[in-house]
Amino acid sequence: MKIEGNSQVSREELFNRINDLGKNQEAGKKADTQDTGNKDKISLSGRTKEIDELRALIRDLPDIRTDRVEEIKKAVDAGSYNIDALKVAEKILQEI
Repeated sequence: MKIEGNSQVSREELFNRINDLGKNQEAGKKADTQDTGNKDKISLSGRTKEIDELRALIRDLPDIRTDRVEEIKKAVDAGSYNIDALKVAEKILQEI
């Protein structure tokens, strides 16, 4: 079962942002790299910090949203959890 909510950023959205930022960062690295003779020097853009923060967010995302699971468990126990069979059937057909 797939549970969707609007309170958290999806992993896919974060992954796409990181990829976009990574591409921009690679272009920035090439432009910012300077040849100083015997010493290597590289200057990274400010995007590096943002990419690191996004990666940390992805690592910290829970595999299971325990708050949502508990909410559904309570509704099931109380007998107030109703599902729309038509929506379930539509989702099944979309996956096929």
